[in-house]
Amino acid sequence: MLKKILIANRGEIAVRVIRACRELGLQTVAVHSEVDEESLHARLADEAVCIGPASSAESYLNIPAIIAAAEITGADAIHPGYGFLSENAEFADIVEQCGLKFIGPTPENMRQWGSKVPARKLAASLGLPMLPGTGVLEDGEHAVREAEKIGFPVILKASAGGGGRGMKIVRDAQTLRRVFPQARSEAIAGFKSGDLYLERYVEEPRHIEFQVLCDGEGHALVLGERECSIQRRHQKLLEEAPSVAVTQEMRADMSATLVRAMKSSGYRSAGTVEFLLDERGNLSFMEMNTRIQVEHPVTEEVTGLDLINEQIRVAAGEGLSVPKGKEVEIRGHAIECRINAEDPETFAPWPGLITEYHPPGGKGVRVDAGVYGGWRIPSVYDSLLAKIIAYGPSRPVAVARMERALEETLIGGIRTNVPLHLEIVRHPDFKDGRLSTKFLEHLRASRPA
Repeated sequence: MLKKILIANRGEIAVRVIRACRELGLQTVAVHSEVDEESLHARLADEAVCIGPASSAESYLNIPAIIAAAEITGADAIHPGYGFLSENAEFADIVEQCGLKFIGPTPENMRQWGSKVPARKLAASLGLPMLPGTGVLEDGEHAVREAEKIGFPVILKASAGGGGRGMKIVRDAQTLRRVFPQARSEAIAGFKSGDLYLERYVEEPRHIEFQVLCDGEGHALVLGERECSIQRRHQKLLEEAPSVAVTQEMRADMSATLVRAMKSSGYRSAGTVEFLLDERGNLSFMEMNTRIQVEHPVTEEVTGLDLINEQIRVAAGEGLSVPKGKEVEIRGHAIECRINAEDPETFAPWPGLITEYHPPGGKGVRVDAGVYGGWRIPSVYDSLLAKIIAYGPSRPVAVARMERALEETLIGGIRTNVPLHLEIVRHPDFKDGRLSTKFLEHLRASRPA
């Protein structure tokens, strides 16, 4: 078993990993930037090492500084969390070359799935359902020719992308010619790659993702699905498990397909395979994320598994806690609301001093947070403060508990999106499970003038 784990991240995911390590009797090392010296993760870890200034490039993305911190503290493994270096194959390579364990997928896994165009080819070869799409596009004219074959509307995407950057919905050839250079520039700026591709655009899809967990030795589990349709600016806002739109037959069929695919590709650790669900009930592969997801707690609540614990077990060579041949039962319903320091209407970040912090509690409520009262939120990082997770034996109970939890949440000194979450969970369409990626647009349009 491992003895000491360095967490190459910050905020709530760093705290989450520290908690898992503590339950396993493992020591922890937090790395932090200069502005994060008093952060919760730095205070909770057994050791803390400053690795650079506020800029992510000089701290949380600074590979030599992270490796040096691991060597100085005697850590024998690194957990990357999500974001930052979590899907960086070069980082995983360096970690292993330095005699440390990388807690996550193999570098080869990351290279297989990390770029969306090659990932589409791999997914198709493994039998996953696909939307009509293209390979890497040469230029705007090439894009137009391919779009006319697929049929408008189409969506233009960055092959190396995420978070909505470089993404454009296009309904005609003239617009495609105009936005192509812009999308390429955004992709280069965001991901250092200008590779773009096209997919058929689904007008009002649901965003469904399946959680996989594998030991890299032929044992693969699919832990049900999550509904992630409520988004702002192509970024998830609220997630739940299971999805009311996925039937037991669909779940069983896709789980069997994914088990075969993960075994064939030799996948290791936790990962998430994302799909669009169209109006006719057809699932189509979008991408695979080779890391733990922000929304993993809802899967933990309905399965009883600790996914960080499982990642650590696999990295240590102990395999999964679930024996081969045993299925994981999905029980009840869980919902997660991402609490961000931002204006709930404009989504503009809102850093500053948290003057008061009182998280909710009570039966069926869990809070994963990286903040405390009296802490000043830096302006240079993601605005995520905490995740509120509500669990119940049924979806209506989980919804009621989430509404109560949001009402109890007190965060003073800054603005947060708690009021928006309350509006969402109280909306009749949400309560009835009528969701799509345009839910927020429809909610705002339905407000009284």
